[in-house]
Amino acid sequence: MTAVPSDSSDRDEIWETDEAGDGELDLEQRHALRRVAGLSTELQDVSEVEYRTLRLERVVLMGVWTDGTLAMAENSLRELSLLAETAGSLVLDALVQRRSRPDAATYVGAGKARELAEIVAAHDADTVICDGELTPGQLRSLEGTVKVKVVDRTALILDIFAQHARSKEGKAQVELAQLQYLLPRLRGWGESLSRQAGGRVGGSGGIGTRGPGETKIETDRRRIRARIGKLRREIADMSVGREVQRGQRRRGEVPSVAIAGYTNAGKSTLLNRLTGADVLVDNSLFATLDPAVRKARTPSGLPFTLTDTVGFVRHLPHQLVDAFRSTLEEVGDADLILHVVDGSDADPRSQLAAVREVLAEVGAADVPELVVINKADAADSIELEGLQLAERQSVIVSARTGEGLDKLLAEVERLLPRRQREVTVVIPYDRGDLVSRAHDEGEVLSVRHGGSGTELTARIPLGLAAELEQFAVSAARP
Repeated sequence: MTAVPSDSSDRDEIWETDEAGDGELDLEQRHALRRVAGLSTELQDVSEVEYRTLRLERVVLMGVWTDGTLAMAENSLRELSLLAETAGSLVLDALVQRRSRPDAATYVGAGKARELAEIVAAHDADTVICDGELTPGQLRSLEGTVKVKVVDRTALILDIFAQHARSKEGKAQVELAQLQYLLPRLRGWGESLSRQAGGRVGGSGGIGTRGPGETKIETDRRRIRARIGKLRREIADMSVGREVQRGQRRRGEVPSVAIAGYTNAGKSTLLNRLTGADVLVDNSLFATLDPAVRKARTPSGLPFTLTDTVGFVRHLPHQLVDAFRSTLEEVGDADLILHVVDGSDADPRSQLAAVREVLAEVGAADVPELVVINKADAADSIELEGLQLAERQSVIVSARTGEGLDKLLAEVERLLPRRQREVTVVIPYDRGDLVSRAHDEGEVLSVRHGGSGTELTARIPLGLAAELEQFAVSAARP
């Protein structure tokens, strides 16, 4: 083991990517497992009885970093630590190894796998979490060496989604993603691989069970494929209702704004601030899985819908993007995306890049974007200024304190499309419903009550303007 250098500049210099390949990496660097300091969350001063009651999975984190700097590697491990804690784990240690590429057999190499096994035994850990997606072969080989359960980053994120899903659609989407991940990783132990569904002459299984039969793992695969097909059909049926709702909003000519961004960037807090909603806000990763749609208004009174969406993360599993595609279509159909980024994060630019990568996957890359640099109350002012210079169309806010929200709404009003028409009409007093709709759906500029009805001038959606044409006065403006 080699201690991590204390000076960050030295670390970055040591860990800079060597594009020439593994052969030119310093031998000592390649052969060292490095601890990432400050990630242990082991409970202290807990009595034996309390510990048995509250015991969580005891995990060791393992990362293989192939490019970039040590600071980037440690940030990735810290994020993995937060993911593990969100899943209910107790982080005991975190290690990172410098390699040009992950080992094809064991992810970390045979020698490092044996060292990792010793560390796991010393900590009495029961799980190893790897900061990457492992192949089925890597999972089997590493588990065989460390003698405890091994999960990768993808499985960890899927587990968190499974814990947080609440709606029927959300649960179906998470189950679909889990089954897609599990299918190529099915494996049996001992004789379970050769256990047959039939195969014995005169067996008691009845018609259809005699003959060669199929192995248990083949049966499991067949059942999983059938379940995946059923879930796809259910999600497709549920997405029809979502599309109907979007169609109704489009017909009402109400502009739509989608809130997207990295997990735990403050999207739900921002939604609550702008709309007065009571959406769940929690200082944890992936607290929001089910999209929430609320109505809001710009400073001049222009109505628009605001949609909170699931948070993204670096290396978001493709299974999740595929399963949540119907939900993420809300972003692709929006008129404007509020891209929320945590201004106090150690690396907000990589957060922006990770989110934009997923937005491109769901066809939302061309939707106008306003970057909302959140958590200004907790961020360094110099870092905020640098981020705002890099993102020209951006605004700095604090959703927690309300700082900058007026400027944010003004920018939203400037960027939203104007699908409205200004009219001057006299509406009979017995059609108060139309007056109410003008207030709800548009921006009323003036109101005067006369002898024949309510005279108002308003900017309203095109559909409502067509309904009010019969009440137009000669002085109406186009």
